[in-house]
Amino acid sequence: MSRNTIRLIIVLGVLSISGIIAVQAYWVKRAFDLQNQQFRQTVMVALRNVANHISKAYKLSSIDNPVSEYSSDYYVVNLRTPLDEQVLEHYLKEEFKRNNLKTDFEYGIYDCDTDKIVYGAFINANYEADAKNPVILPKTDKFLNYFGVKFPERKSYLTSKLDFWIISSFITLVVTAFFGYSMFVILKQKRLSEVQRDFINNMTHEFQTPISTIRVATDVLAQQKILDQPERLKKYVNIIRQENNRLKNQVEAVLATARIGKGNIELDIQLQEIHSLIVEVTEGVRAELEDGLSLDLKAERTSIYADRMHLMNVVRNLIDNAVKYSPKPPDISITTKNEGNNLVLEIVDKGIGIPREYVSKIFDKFYRVPTGNLHNVKGFGLGLSYVKEIVKSHKWTIEVDSEYNMGTTFRIVISQST
Repeated sequence: MSRNTIRLIIVLGVLSISGIIAVQAYWVKRAFDLQNQQFRQTVMVALRNVANHISKAYKLSSIDNPVSEYSSDYYVVNLRTPLDEQVLEHYLKEEFKRNNLKTDFEYGIYDCDTDKIVYGAFINANYEADAKNPVILPKTDKFLNYFGVKFPERKSYLTSKLDFWIISSFITLVVTAFFGYSMFVILKQKRLSEVQRDFINNMTHEFQTPISTIRVATDVLAQQKILDQPERLKKYVNIIRQENNRLKNQVEAVLATARIGKGNIELDIQLQEIHSLIVEVTEGVRAELEDGLSLDLKAERTSIYADRMHLMNVVRNLIDNAVKYSPKPPDISITTKNEGNNLVLEIVDKGIGIPREYVSKIFDKFYRVPTGNLHNVKGFGLGLSYVKEIVKSHKWTIEVDSEYNMGTTFRIVISQST
């Protein structure tokens, strides 16, 4: 599946899901508004009936529009006479049952003498009085005698009426999450496929070079006249030995990365002297780099606990990496210093650097920074991944500071605390 096809699928999927969510949200809101309107109408009818019952009980003429909506959850009902609390509660329960209003409510009666609403009671959804702390119901100056009814659980009551929409919304969210996860898996598989392809291409190229060199060398050694040329014989034997070691190192790099990935790495932690280890590692490359490598070993406390072999590989990998991405002749420096209870090892080059957008990816397995027109950079993309895992296994930290076309600094902070 091509990258453009995946992008098209993602765009169409996002648009489709966004449309579904928008339509779902619109209809949920419409359903809620409809329930709210129905609730309001039911309350108005029920309270109007309560007012009529009270008017008949007190032999008063009915009021045309006795009910006023003070707020979405609070209603006041106009009366022309003081009212008994028990009579009001009886008619409220009766009418709310008749209109199927199964929700909590509170009521209060306005008292002219105190100019306050006297709290009546809290009635639960089963139409039973419930002990609750009295609340102060709002007053109004529109009426002389009135009572107020408040519905504190109005929103919960309306929401409970939207079971179908809530279930459908949940299903929509599940579908959205499944789509997002599917896109994540597709992109991840696509990336892994590309990484695998690049790794196989790099590995094929890296293996072909020493194999071809060994084949040429063996063809030369197969000639009878080579026995009469000891210097030339020695040269080609050394070539075969070097290329064989190169193949061995490449295979070991792949196997070491596989072991680290499975968590099978075992460290032989012992007390090491960092400066002597650095000198030992750099001896092998000094002849090749000549004046391109400098050491500035300023640390005074140089003893650390580490796995000697893996630490040497870490330093060697970082030096090789600096050489790969530096012009000829390279300019590489290795420094050490103490910072508190830590020893800091820095490997600095003045090579092509790493663009900012790639810095966070350089420790990913098989990842190689795009080098534009630079095609002579070899490797599997395993070196820095290996370095990161070894540093992590030692409970150290590694930092990268790079500026494009200016160079790169790798900084390993090694704990010396016991």
